[in-house]
Amino acid sequence: MNNSLSEIEMRSAFSTQQKNNRQVARWLIAGVIMIMIQVLIGGITRLTESGLSITEWKPITGALPPLNQADWINEFEKYKTTDQFKYVHQDFSLSEFKYILFWEWFHRLWARTMGMVFLVGFIYFLLKKKFSKPMVMPMAILFFLGGLQGAIGWIMVKSGLVPEKYFVGHVELTTHFIAALILLAYTLWFALSLLPSMKEKVMSASIKKLQLLLGIVLFFQLMYGGFMAGLKAAITAPTWPDINGKFFPEKNEVEGIAIVNDPLLVHFIHRGLAYVFLVLAILYFIKTVRYKQNGSFALYRFLFLFFVLAQVVLGIGSLLNATNHHFIWMAAAHQFIAMMIVIAFVTNVFLVRRPAMI
Repeated sequence: MNNSLSEIEMRSAFSTQQKNNRQVARWLIAGVIMIMIQVLIGGITRLTESGLSITEWKPITGALPPLNQADWINEFEKYKTTDQFKYVHQDFSLSEFKYILFWEWFHRLWARTMGMVFLVGFIYFLLKKKFSKPMVMPMAILFFLGGLQGAIGWIMVKSGLVPEKYFVGHVELTTHFIAALILLAYTLWFALSLLPSMKEKVMSASIKKLQLLLGIVLFFQLMYGGFMAGLKAAITAPTWPDINGKFFPEKNEVEGIAIVNDPLLVHFIHRGLAYVFLVLAILYFIKTVRYKQNGSFALYRFLFLFFVLAQVVLGIGSLLNATNHHFIWMAAAHQFIAMMIVIAFVTNVFLVRRPAMI
């Protein structure tokens, strides 16, 4: 009788923990969606050259936009002290300034909202005792990464508020972008670890090795995507498949520490990595075809290739439209699909394990 009661209690406790895990996972997935929106807004902020429109960081009072004409004029006067205004937007009217300030303000507001969603959710689940002990350290890391991302964001803005700088630094921009994707990937991984539907794994050492290679190429491709954005490198060669009639930039076209700082060479590397990544993604899809019995893995291996193919098409479209008004929205879509690739890839990695050594 006692054994039966003990089994019932254990099953009840296990069922309760599973329910709690699903609730926490849904909260984390909501966070993933909010991070994606934040990165997308950040991309539009960059594409509209809005990032330096707010020259101060006010965590509390900065949540409100200018509320009257005097406030708008005051903010505009602060912006006029930047070299971006002096040398790039010196003809800006107040209404044009309002447009760029909106995007930077919205970007910061969404970051604050996201922080509140995480904080309120954390307090709620803590008070309701929904967290298990294994969640404590991942939760601490999650909040650390979120705080770090905010700090990197302000460092990025400050990099453009110095003399002779018209935009934020491309290295700082890329650091901010990669840190956001790391936060997104970590939050997603945390959520996946709590979902019962993700417990079944594919066991394969060879697939794990291929995932490692894909991950390395993806990291550098995303990094060079950030460099492309920060250097406005798309306009250096708005042609495809050639690069301004050539396939390799000549040495006299490349200047400085070229591999990081030269727009044309960065452009060339970003294209080259895209081709390599596409070939690896197709190889990965072919190599994993035998594992269709795992429903989750079958879905995400397909989605991974689908998003990679879509990204190639969007990348080409963005290049061909780099000098016209369609570019902003095509580039924003390109950034969105990059995040979908990260999500599909992280899920693929989560679902594959190396076989245990006997």
